[in-house]
Amino acid sequence: MWTADHARPPEGVPIRFLAVRCLLGMVALWIGLCAGSLQAQDQAGATKFLGGSVRDTWGGAELRLELSHGVPWRVFTLTAPDRIVVDFGAVDWQGADPESLRRGDRISALRFGGFRLGMSRLVAVLDRPMAVEKAGLSVNTDNVNGGGAAELVLSLGNVDRAAFDASAGAPQDPRWDLPPAAAVRAAPKGPGPVVVMIDPGHGGIDPGAEADGVNEAGLVLAFAQELREVLLRAGGFEVVMTRDADTFVSLEGRVALAHAAGADVFISLHADSIDEGIARGAAIYTLAEKASDAASAALAERHDRDDLLAGIDLNGSDDRVARVLMDLARLDNAPRSRALAADLLAGIRSNLGEVHKRPLRQAGFSVLKAADIPSVLIELGFLSTAGELRNLQDSAWRERMSAGIRDGLQSWVQEDAALAGLRRQ
Repeated sequence: MWTADHARPPEGVPIRFLAVRCLLGMVALWIGLCAGSLQAQDQAGATKFLGGSVRDTWGGAELRLELSHGVPWRVFTLTAPDRIVVDFGAVDWQGADPESLRRGDRISALRFGGFRLGMSRLVAVLDRPMAVEKAGLSVNTDNVNGGGAAELVLSLGNVDRAAFDASAGAPQDPRWDLPPAAAVRAAPKGPGPVVVMIDPGHGGIDPGAEADGVNEAGLVLAFAQELREVLLRAGGFEVVMTRDADTFVSLEGRVALAHAAGADVFISLHADSIDEGIARGAAIYTLAEKASDAASAALAERHDRDDLLAGIDLNGSDDRVARVLMDLARLDNAPRSRALAADLLAGIRSNLGEVHKRPLRQAGFSVLKAADIPSVLIELGFLSTAGELRNLQDSAWRERMSAGIRDGLQSWVQEDAALAGLRRQ
């Protein structure tokens, strides 16, 4: 038997004029009603994405997703750009191609994948303000483990700008969200090993650059795990990571995790691609309000846009960024980051030889804006260049790169300790 739980407005009130947040309570009710089927899901295996469609309709758009089981879910909207965001319990999206689902123009981009541990997310970028007119997930209770056992349908209708803006915003719900970054307290400092926060870029719903069926998120995670072992074997380092699985962590969340761990150093790892020409060799970025070149500025903008496409609400972040930049200058942290970058470059060169023709660069990467932690972003190579992709997949090359980063870190730690007494406290 098929059952359906549709989010409907009170009698006589169109849902398009209600805040989308109203759907959350109705979804919570659905979660309670379906607890039994969710338990069956846990026993039968992970929920799988089976197919779906995204199409234009008269006056709006429609999203249909077929899942192997019913899962908890919620829906909300965000602005700048206008987006519909759907959060789920864990869903296996393996083999799914977002672009193959789109049949129309009103959903201008679609992305889905892992979000946080035990969660998945779908983000649909809208070409105009639209609100959810109907949202429901139908569950086949007679065949919970069968194909197409659940179908989620979202019907969207056009609304004016004022109505969309009034209803938009990420809900604060402890059942789904991590604690806000401001609530995370830094670990106390004291004598001991140097705490290195390794940040494998992207992850989950944000795969990063892709080439030949390989994505950046997976490559840099594997490298980060190997680098962690190299540093631990060297001694003198404690290593923590912003993620240790294929999960999404926001840029702000990565910085908050570094503070929570009491990190002494923050190293973000990436492997980019370019659309035209050939690029090769590692490059190291430090924070600057003005980028050192147009390519660096474009790269930083693209990294920040990945957060938006993953459904992160960055409204109001400009004021926070301005305060962080002022703090960074006040604490004289920028010279420490530049010295760290120079020592890392020397270590990489001594172990690998070839690096990017302009290996030291600056840009406004949000992930580098921890005011009191020396921070760098290392582009390990370029997936768009065949030789670079082979390097990133070669264990011997990765071992030499890890050794270079280790050597650079060890040099910087000694130099920084010698200068510690000269810095303004």
